[in-house]
Amino acid sequence: GVKIAFGTDVGVGEHGTNAMEFVYMHEAGMPAMECIKSATVNAADLLGQSESLGTIEPGKHADLIAVEISPLEDISVLNRVVFVMKDGKVYKGR
Repeated sequence: GVKIAFGTDVGVGEHGTNAMEFVYMHEAGMPAMECIKSATVNAADLLGQSESLGTIEPGKHADLIAVEISPLEDISVLNRVVFVMKDGKVYKGR
């Protein structure tokens, strides 16, 4: 099969709406876990960055988000991020 990476060539949407792509991919029939992998492990691999990005494991950047429920239950929760962790530092929203 073909690896799909999260992103678009349609143009830039309104700031803060990128995560809707997860919903669109899921509505088009992609399983939730494959949607998530498109923005993590697949994207890192296709960008040649899989040594430092894409999965949570020792030696990689601690870049992740927190949401209130599993996105496997409701993929739209990825539009409601509780906090972002970038290189191990937590950033909370407004």
